[in-house]
Amino acid sequence: MPISRRSFLGLSGATAFAACTPAAFAAQPLLNVLPDTFVPSDLKDLQALARQRALMLGYPVNMNIPPAAFFAWRQKLHEAGLNQFHFNNVGDPFKHSHFGFNTHDFERELIERFGQLYGFRHNNIWGFLSHSGTDSNMHGIFIGRTLLHSRTGVMPKIYYTREAHYSIQILAHLLNLDRIEVDTLADGSMNIADFEARLKANPSHPALVVATIGTTFKGAVDSIDEIQSKLGGRVSYLHLDAALFGGYLPHTTFADELLHTGSSGQIRYHSIAVSCHKFFGFPAPAGLFITTRAIFDEFETQFSKMHNPEYLLQIPGTITCSRDAVKPAEFHFYSSAQEFSRQAHDARNMLEATDYLMHEMQTHFSHLTPMRSNPRSVIIYFRKPADSIVERYTLATMTSGQNGNTGDAASYAHVVVMPHVSKPIIDRFLSDLSKSAS
Repeated sequence: MPISRRSFLGLSGATAFAACTPAAFAAQPLLNVLPDTFVPSDLKDLQALARQRALMLGYPVNMNIPPAAFFAWRQKLHEAGLNQFHFNNVGDPFKHSHFGFNTHDFERELIERFGQLYGFRHNNIWGFLSHSGTDSNMHGIFIGRTLLHSRTGVMPKIYYTREAHYSIQILAHLLNLDRIEVDTLADGSMNIADFEARLKANPSHPALVVATIGTTFKGAVDSIDEIQSKLGGRVSYLHLDAALFGGYLPHTTFADELLHTGSSGQIRYHSIAVSCHKFFGFPAPAGLFITTRAIFDEFETQFSKMHNPEYLLQIPGTITCSRDAVKPAEFHFYSSAQEFSRQAHDARNMLEATDYLMHEMQTHFSHLTPMRSNPRSVIIYFRKPADSIVERYTLATMTSGQNGNTGDAASYAHVVVMPHVSKPIIDRFLSDLSKSAS
């Protein structure tokens, strides 16, 4: 008789051991041997979801299917052996790896290409493809904490706004950092006056600052240069969480705002995190983490005092040990000149579609008080509509004060205009929104 999960959990001692022997397992039917016509119900559910992907309006994910060339590239990688046996990107992709079954060459090249897109100097770039945007933020915060503590002997305090992504709170807690939550302006961006006041209230601690370039709900952008102007002579480290906006802004007229090096040669920030599965539409969670070689070398000196896995024959410098080797090789596709051109086209379409949605919302749905934090943003937020609209279009909702004032708290929803959100989809949304109100 087949052993169910429930009956297995009820076994104990010798009975459980006997049930787990190779002979016992060999006697069980092979569940993976299925007739060609078998289609499990959950696969049918996935197919139904795929047909509805264009109606995903509430979250920052590009639901377009990648171009055919991406799948051709994936097939070439497969034919070369990738993903057919164990590959592992453990270690620093910018160093020789003793474990040769890796895709460090692809990873290093895509980091260099994206680094130059963000204005890092070509001979001063370090980074890797992380598991996710949160993983990239974790490395930025960890490197910042390590450097500031080593330079001063004092543990830094971390500064971020109440509109920052929830991962920043989790990571601050995980890394045992004293948290300072900075107030925001009405548009959701960092209140620089409050930031300055909080810095002055903590004069003896270095400042680890996380600036958000595109807040999760309102799409607000913290001003890098205004933050730097208040840091003055303070020992500090500035990390950018640019999960969504960092993907498309380099291809717009706002590109200069994300440049690592200013016009006069000054360093504007120390590291940046960008998600691969948001704007780009990479079909799995992944993230870019990019900093300078100088920052990483200083960090590695401190890291090696605590962690030296001798058998790797290098100091890896990453928190995560084994790392996915498939994703860097696949995401390398998105770093070509041809792909940058396609991304620029998508970026223009997104901003134009956002302009259109905002105009239509203001014209026909002013009672929902539609708002857009700034011209760079592809997010429109407004008073929460009927539950049927929230469900049909998978809208994210929050309870928030309209102008940063918790006294007038109300429920809001937002639309994130990603590359798959075409004008016909927007028109369908607006039509359904109108019908729901009648």
